Amino acid sequence: MMKMIAPVGIAAALLAANLLFGFQKDDAAKGDAAKGKETFEQCSVCHNADSTEKKMGPGLKGLFKHEKLTNGKPVNEANVRAIINAGGNGMPAYESILSDEEKNDVIAYLKTL
Repeated sequence: MMKMIAPVGIAAALLAANLLFGFQKDDAAKGDAAKGKETFEQCSVCHNADSTEKKMGPGLKGLFKHEKLTNGKPVNEANVRAIINAGGNGMPAYESILSDEEKNDVIAYLKTL
């Protein structure tokens, strides 16, 4: 019985740490694409969602189907989040403008394009 308690206790502690500190591999998996579409409305001033045609910023249709971002980095959640957070090339930084939940939602929405 004691041998079973140690692994279960360790697993429970790891799960609790994960929940407490938010160590999630795939934050956008938690995102809500419908809410992300609403949040994206402020982005649509500069970005097309329904085409790859450039407005002020690049068109984002099929973004997660592309191999690379315009900065040459691979298209993945971490790199897209980094651009949202830091901005650049005329895009404002949204790190302190959008909550983590809103960023998760926007990334979930971008995956649907």
